[in-house]
Amino acid sequence: MVGNALVLVRDNISDAIAIELRNMIVDGRLPDGERINEVHLSQQLGVSRTPLREALNRLAQERVLKSVPRIGYFVRALTFEEFEQIYAIRPLLDPEALRLAGVPSRDRIERLRQINEKMAKARDADTIISLDDEFHLELIAECPNIVLLDLIKQFIQRTRRYEIALMREQKNVSVSCSSHKSIISALSRRNIEVACTALRANLQTGYKPIASWLNSRKSKEGPSK
Repeated sequence: MVGNALVLVRDNISDAIAIELRNMIVDGRLPDGERINEVHLSQQLGVSRTPLREALNRLAQERVLKSVPRIGYFVRALTFEEFEQIYAIRPLLDPEALRLAGVPSRDRIERLRQINEKMAKARDADTIISLDDEFHLELIAECPNIVLLDLIKQFIQRTRRYEIALMREQKNVSVSCSSHKSIISALSRRNIEVACTALRANLQTGYKPIASWLNSRKSKEGPSK
């Protein structure tokens, strides 16, 4: 059970609630297909209904939850099929966005290095994911194609709940940070093609660990699921 202390340490209560609900789904505390009981959940989390509904609406937009008019919200299942389909998209989109953006300025490259250093030192999975997202958005910030940037942001949202399991393991964080260093190194040498190749590889590193976790999760649920 989570009390007020969890949400009050965050600047935005609805953000904190969304983070906690994602973790509850990944941990199985909110099972696949379960209908969200807003009254019970607001009491459990120690929050009012307004920020809870804001969080639920956000998670519905991320397709973590399914919103049924006049009935409520239901937990969408974490599935290998969905993961496999959406995880393959960003290795196609992000390198093209970086290619269009070109080699970043020295100041931006330094910001990328600082973000990556913070990520390497962080221990909380949600903080790590936020820093990873910040790194990738900073990397392609100068891409002139706004539609492409919007698509990437949409896929960042949709893959977030799968990446919680990935970034809980420090070895996976280390692999990601090392991969970021390869991107930064290529950009420092002003080699955009090598940077794009490194970026594509970085976005593919999470596939095997997450797929393994999903298969393990399915096995624990049993054949009736």
